[in-house]
Amino acid sequence: MYRLSAYRQLKNRASSSHLNWITLFNSTRSNHTLSFATVKAEEVSGSQPAEVHNLVQGKWTKSSSWNTILDPLNGQPFIKVAEVNESELQPFVESLSKCPKHGLHNPFKAPERYLMLGDVSTKAAHALGLPEVSDFFAKLIQRVSPKSYQQALIEVLVTQKFLENFCGDQVRFLARSFAVPGNHLGQQSNGFRWPYGPVAVIAPFNFPLEIPLLQLMGALYMGNKPVLKVDSKVCIVMEQMLRLLHECGLPVDDVDFINSDGKTMNKLLVEAKPRMTLFTGSSRVAEKLADDLSGRVKLEDAGFDWKILGPDVNEVDYVAWVCDQDAYACSGQKCSAESILFMHENWSKSSLLDKMTELAARRKLDDLTIGPVLTVTTETMLDHAKKLLQIPGSRLLFGGEALQNHSIPKIYGAIKPTAIFVPLEEILKDEHYPLVTKEIFGPFQVVTEYKDNQLPLVLDALEKMHAHLTAAVVSNDILFLQKVIGNSVNGTTYAGLRARTTGAPQNHWFGPAGDPRGAGIGTPEAIKLVWSCHREIIYDVGPMPLGWKVPAST
Repeated sequence: MYRLSAYRQLKNRASSSHLNWITLFNSTRSNHTLSFATVKAEEVSGSQPAEVHNLVQGKWTKSSSWNTILDPLNGQPFIKVAEVNESELQPFVESLSKCPKHGLHNPFKAPERYLMLGDVSTKAAHALGLPEVSDFFAKLIQRVSPKSYQQALIEVLVTQKFLENFCGDQVRFLARSFAVPGNHLGQQSNGFRWPYGPVAVIAPFNFPLEIPLLQLMGALYMGNKPVLKVDSKVCIVMEQMLRLLHECGLPVDDVDFINSDGKTMNKLLVEAKPRMTLFTGSSRVAEKLADDLSGRVKLEDAGFDWKILGPDVNEVDYVAWVCDQDAYACSGQKCSAESILFMHENWSKSSLLDKMTELAARRKLDDLTIGPVLTVTTETMLDHAKKLLQIPGSRLLFGGEALQNHSIPKIYGAIKPTAIFVPLEEILKDEHYPLVTKEIFGPFQVVTEYKDNQLPLVLDALEKMHAHLTAAVVSNDILFLQKVIGNSVNGTTYAGLRARTTGAPQNHWFGPAGDPRGAGIGTPEAIKLVWSCHREIIYDVGPMPLGWKVPAST
């Protein structure tokens, strides 16, 4: 009776949400308004500031204080975020505490929710496929995390494709179990994917839609109750996406959405004790959370990502273009951005560096192919460049200057795409290695050169690195590929002439390797690894052997 009643409730709720979804579809087609949206992306400005609210226990709420976000392009106060302070955390603590350890659903409890979330994914994917909706989110992303329209739109499309991948029955397929025959009749062991229950998702600024949405949906699919925290500079994007998900049938109390500073969020995690926290962001914060939460974390932290150009030189124009995209698209603000380029000397003799210089010079603030750096100031980046140029043999290849004629506020960074050459032998010296491999989350890369007999030195440089997210081995020499791949560890490694470090789509694993806390994103394997654990249930129902008697004690 409970199962039938629960199914009817979900069906009724789905019917209501289906009508809302049809309304969304029709209104979008007819008059270009979006029923879920509380802002218009083009109108968010200093003269028309937007507001971002919190969501807790199914209700949108404000707070006692507002954090004013400055427009990264002109410094005007253009978004007011209702940030929760430490005295206002109790509703969020209570909300998470209401979710049991066995989750909102699991293979033995409320399986109708697997189907419901498949329906939500179907409707949300269709909605994001509407030109008006995808354009809305692309432009909203541009407003808060300035990048070219194409880069912003790709983020929306990857998100939409992810949702398409988990339509219909695909959500329950994530919870697929297995069985192994036992030792006697009536005994069988079964392995199940089990939720953690109350969980937390903490997402960064650089992909305001893709990272939080993919991780949030993964948490929901597996049966968890998540609280979501997105960097306040860009949280308006996920606030609007949550409103869209509600119109697509997601129950309003399935997700809590909190805006706060880091200290307040840390207090919430310590007090609410989520069973698992997914953190994407800096290594420093990741390590603190791992300590504070007794290791109940999955991390996708910083990436000082490398690219090696092998001895076979081909398609120089293409390789130069990919190097430019990897290092400077989104102004270098990707955790997968190319941080260091190891060129075989054969590439140094080609026109590669000249072409990279030309491509970097094409980037303009006008079309946001270069733009504000939201976490590193101009002074910090230029100071880092000066320190690198003090290393013997180093030289500036291009860039190394602040952008001119702009109104980007000083709290952000604004420099030209920059590349600095540092000799390989100098990189490996203890006094230089930490400086050279310091991640600068902006349009900045180090370039070096190696000879055939110096490949072991390159591999030594890789071995000493602490972050192992993405990498690229640009070569079609299979023996060279085997050598480099076999002696490295990065979790997402591209290999071959067309290899890149950035641009990960939704159809393959993206995440670090070499750390048991490492998190993945996007694929069924990633979702199951991050958002569920293994539970074994062993059935042993008999029958008893004929004539069984109590045996002697052992």
